[in-house]
Amino acid sequence: MNLASLDLNLLVALDALLLEANVSRAATRIGLSQPAASHALQRLRTMLDDPLLVRVGSRMELTPRAQALRAPLTQTLEQVRGLLTTDGFDAARSQRVFHIMMGDIISELLLPMLAIRVGEQAPNVRLNFVPWRSPQTMTAEFSRSLDLIISCLGDAYPGFHRVHLYDDSDALAVRKGHPVGKRLSDPDTFFKARHIAVVGRGQSEDMIDEWLRSKRLTRQVALTIPGYIPALHAASHTDLVAFVPRRLISALAAPLSLMIVDPPIDPGMDKQFMFYPTRAQVDAGSIWLRNLVLETGRALDKPKRKAA
Repeated sequence: MNLASLDLNLLVALDALLLEANVSRAATRIGLSQPAASHALQRLRTMLDDPLLVRVGSRMELTPRAQALRAPLTQTLEQVRGLLTTDGFDAARSQRVFHIMMGDIISELLLPMLAIRVGEQAPNVRLNFVPWRSPQTMTAEFSRSLDLIISCLGDAYPGFHRVHLYDDSDALAVRKGHPVGKRLSDPDTFFKARHIAVVGRGQSEDMIDEWLRSKRLTRQVALTIPGYIPALHAASHTDLVAFVPRRLISALAAPLSLMIVDPPIDPGMDKQFMFYPTRAQVDAGSIWLRNLVLETGRALDKPKRKAA
């Protein structure tokens, strides 16, 4: 038999005919007209070289071949339905591992809250944090291994859908007691200061410097460092200035003894996006994780209650 020419609907019709042993009732069972069911029976008889249903007195009976087909056919159709039906996701019982790529900003702001929420809803689910890479350094194999990407870049990841997560703005971080810290909002003081540039893997320069160059401006970079959190640590122990997202400074200002200064220039709002693979668009586990990340990210915008 040539399986390429097999019509799956014929198997559905055969299942109904074997269950009902009656053409009219089989037609009603699967929503066909009686002539269509009769035509399906003729095709099945030709394909299987067996009459399948034979008249005995006033009723129809299954042939031995038809009797032998009943159980395996029902099992086969259930397996096919399982293949074509979207799996559910039971968070409370799942042991799934999700791979999420994010930068150090997100790992500091989002990851702790996300881990708590996952622990409450899905205690056996594991989150695997993957350090951020630029699109230029990502291979197709690496991209396929990811369940989520959280990044400030726009449409930079082919094969992924983008969803807005939250907004931020840039600010200056300096140590408390910095000799000119409070005057850094003045352009002259800002451009005379010595700065920390944050250049991640696959980048050639800090995005702030790229933006400044577009305005025909330059700042004095004294230290280049691969992440925002190391930049804040460096700023807390020196007179260097870190130009980083405001939310991150707020989160670490107290433990690092930093103060926030408004910059004299405004490169615009920093937007963070969540990217998920197109292949996982209807995957129940991916949908659960995406919703949880969105809830956690957007909770950052809610004002915190003051302690009584």
